[in-house]
Amino acid sequence: MKRTYILILALAIVLVPSAMFAKPFGKVGTAGAQFLKLGVDARAIGMGEAYTAVTDDISSAFWNPAGLAPSFNNQVFFSHTNWVAGIMHEYAAATYTNGVSTLALYGNVLHMDDMDITAEEEFGPTGEKFTAASMAFGAVYGQQFTDKFSAGIGAKYIREDLYVGAPNIKPVNTYAIDLGSKYNTGWHNITIGMALKNFGPDIRHRVDDDGDGLYDEDPFDLFDNDGDGLIDEDGPEFEVKIPMHFSLGVSGDILRNDMQHWIVSAQMDNVIDRMETWNIGTEYKYGNLFLRAGYQLNYDAAGFSAGAGWQLVTRMGVFNIDYAYTDMGKLTESFLKSAHRVSLKIKY
Repeated sequence: MKRTYILILALAIVLVPSAMFAKPFGKVGTAGAQFLKLGVDARAIGMGEAYTAVTDDISSAFWNPAGLAPSFNNQVFFSHTNWVAGIMHEYAAATYTNGVSTLALYGNVLHMDDMDITAEEEFGPTGEKFTAASMAFGAVYGQQFTDKFSAGIGAKYIREDLYVGAPNIKPVNTYAIDLGSKYNTGWHNITIGMALKNFGPDIRHRVDDDGDGLYDEDPFDLFDNDGDGLIDEDGPEFEVKIPMHFSLGVSGDILRNDMQHWIVSAQMDNVIDRMETWNIGTEYKYGNLFLRAGYQLNYDAAGFSAGAGWQLVTRMGVFNIDYAYTDMGKLTESFLKSAHRVSLKIKY
């Protein structure tokens, strides 16, 4: 087992620098269910999402299933994000553990306020409104196999509705699998984490623009099924992939004692519809106060992030309240209209 992970570490050291100088083709906009890429937990976001090797609590259900174990407390978790353009993101999870293995159940929802329907004929809003929503619900299982190695697996149901309630646009339903592992070398708490998320089948939206009640028609057979004098307009939509995501991360302690700790981490992320990103992050804890900062390189939509947290110990349990801010670059209208996250974790 030890030799295996020394080999993995050696391969990572060799391959990661070479990948940094590679110039892959970024297939931006070619995947569906984009909400699956949106990170949760203000702690992780504050560290620049360099979290695959760090994660060690209930938010591992999103970042790396292996981080769920070991755990000696049951936990609940709530995360809320105010995104740009009035988009909101919610995540909630709960765990049950026996100390060696942990089971987590979670819900992940992206929603937004009503938006105006516009039409070419009116050259502006028609007075009607619409909204869209995406959601995923899943279960994750993590287990500690040795005092240094843990692994986990998760499965999720995914639903994406581009026009809630519209009879002519069908929502997409699919599923995906998550896998993860963590190995602690035992030296300065240096940990290697790997996660493969959103491994699942391609999806295809079905749209009935001509209103004849039929989908995926053959536009080349010259039939006029809806009787509007035009041949069928609803050819089959292209299949698109869901955003399969591979992460390889390393973290370690610069300082750790009963009063304080200082963690640093680095991570490579490879998502099928964008170029590789490189994340670096750090967390400093003194007493019950946490300070965090991170940066995402080679990522147009975000860069610098920072956050803070506070831990409260009570008879009911341990409460962790965290906040994170992300600079969205060109998408940022102002500080208030950028991406803000708050999260609450309770151990009991």
